[in-house]
Amino acid sequence: MIESGANDADSPDSGWLPGCRRILSPNFDLRPPDTVISLLVVHAISLPPGEFGSDDVADLFCNRLNVGRHPFFAEIAGLRVSSHFFVRRDGESVQFVSCDARAWHAGASVWQGRERCNDFSIGIELEGCDDLPFESVQYSTLNRLVLQLRERYPLLAAVGHSDIAPGRKTDPGPHFDWSRVAGIASPKTAA
Repeated sequence: MIESGANDADSPDSGWLPGCRRILSPNFDLRPPDTVISLLVVHAISLPPGEFGSDDVADLFCNRLNVGRHPFFAEIAGLRVSSHFFVRRDGESVQFVSCDARAWHAGASVWQGRERCNDFSIGIELEGCDDLPFESVQYSTLNRLVLQLRERYPLLAAVGHSDIAPGRKTDPGPHFDWSRVAGIASPKTAA
């Protein structure tokens, strides 16, 4: 796992946000030319499912997950995924991929008739699951990230993974409170 502290690459122009711990994931590629980043996708993840506080999510995003550590991990062995950000239960933010690059977080997805949401979105994973509420500090961190991202990218909406991959994904789940996400329209708050 490659970790990096603050340096010149923390400038917003580089796609790396200040205030985030950095762990570099190999699971990214270039966005299509002239892509406008206009969508924020909120996810929830916990590894093992329903358990919090381990380094397993970071290990998954860096292709280092010890598949022998938990029976569920055999089901996701070989999966190559990442997200731009991961917000832990204690509010810590970790960035895995530059926002200027395409992280592999959405999979097969469609938003407002436009396919391949990874091309034009930024993914934020919150440490959580469908069965439990998120922590207040996670909303605080999420809102800080949204404000920083809106300074750089013309984000038009925030959606859940379930909104862009209905029937395939359920996250961020029924306990995610969209009214606590400030400064950006969501399908849950727009009327």
